[in-house]
Amino acid sequence: MSGSSSNTRRQSIEVIREDQTTKKWCVALREDVFKRFLLFCNNNNNNTKIKINNVFGDGSLFSPFLFGKFFDPSDAFPLWEFDSDILLSNLRSLGQTTVDWFRTPHDQDYVLKADIPGIGVGKNSVQVVYNEKQKAVEVSGVWSQQQSMTINKEWRSGNWWEYGYVRRLELPDDADSRKIEAYLTNDTLLEIKIPKKILDFEPNNNTLANDVMSTKKSDAV
Repeated sequence: MSGSSSNTRRQSIEVIREDQTTKKWCVALREDVFKRFLLFCNNNNNNTKIKINNVFGDGSLFSPFLFGKFFDPSDAFPLWEFDSDILLSNLRSLGQTTVDWFRTPHDQDYVLKADIPGIGVGKNSVQVVYNEKQKAVEVSGVWSQQQSMTINKEWRSGNWWEYGYVRRLELPDDADSRKIEAYLTNDTLLEIKIPKKILDFEPNNNTLANDVMSTKKSDAV
């Protein structure tokens, strides 16, 4: 994966929690539609073909085939319920995957790392949104700078794959959505850190005192 050069630039990305886009991803990306789209792009423009392969190709976070069978990236996927070593083992063995996820030492955080397709010039357009209703993290952006200059703000309500990309990930029950962090390194490597909820099992002073008294009474008996 990228982002290991001596001139590393790591920047924080705002995690949007109140997305105002009312219409988005409302058009399902079926397998047959996706294959026709790839065929059209591959036959008409070599530059577009390269970009499309970078965005939707094998091993990409945004590939509909990332998880072994066709899966619409706009549908929330319960990523954290799966063992990454099993789910991505084939891609890893072929050296194709640009995605990784794991739990930090002491099992405190979930971490997703993925190479993000750049637009060639300027700042990467990646956007991270937390969907409270679906309890999902949504990663999206435009894959073509030229197209992004001409499309309107409702591009996600139509054939969105012709202009951009998305992957929606369903969060586990123990994720602390209030503390989600996102970072972009060298405009190409995305990192999303999702802390786990802290369960406070330490007794307060009153509880501790009562436990001590109970122990003394038991000993006296």
